[in-house]
Amino acid sequence: MKTFTEFLKGKNTLKSSMEFQIFNSLNKLKCDYFIHEHQALKTVADSKILRGIMKGGHSKNLFLRDKKKNNFLITTNEDQKIDLKNLEKKLGTSRLSFGSPDRLYEFLGVKPGSVSPFALINDHKKRVSFYIDKNLLNETILNFHPLTNNLTISLKTKDFERFLHSIKRAYNEVLFK
Repeated sequence: MKTFTEFLKGKNTLKSSMEFQIFNSLNKLKCDYFIHEHQALKTVADSKILRGIMKGGHSKNLFLRDKKKNNFLITTNEDQKIDLKNLEKKLGTSRLSFGSPDRLYEFLGVKPGSVSPFALINDHKKRVSFYIDKNLLNETILNFHPLTNNLTISLKTKDFERFLHSIKRAYNEVLFK
């Protein structure tokens, strides 16, 4: 676990990397956050090896589309079971399916395994509706990948909400059981 200043030591190409736009945004907002460097984590199962090291809420992030080609980013607690049929009812849509890797990159600018709400920074045209699990928002600390899956940022929930506000993104709360 490192602060941004500690993370920068020995790095000379960071300013051109994708994750720097997240660090820059959080720094402008004067958010307190920590950066965890780790091996690339592509799934929730991969990330569970880090439990105990990173405190707070850990997420599962799904990039979905419906039959009308509307896009959704769904962020839940990592252990939440998702039934797409039930989720369709909650979202008021039908025929949800996973968005393709190409579609994910087109709309959020990330590859599979790196999806997180931070990717909304790349959705300039606001073509992805964002839904987050109300239970996850009850956590004091949240952990998300900053556009790359070999880093995780830990930050306070209120700072995450400030980040969303700074990029002019609203979120919809959804309650999963």
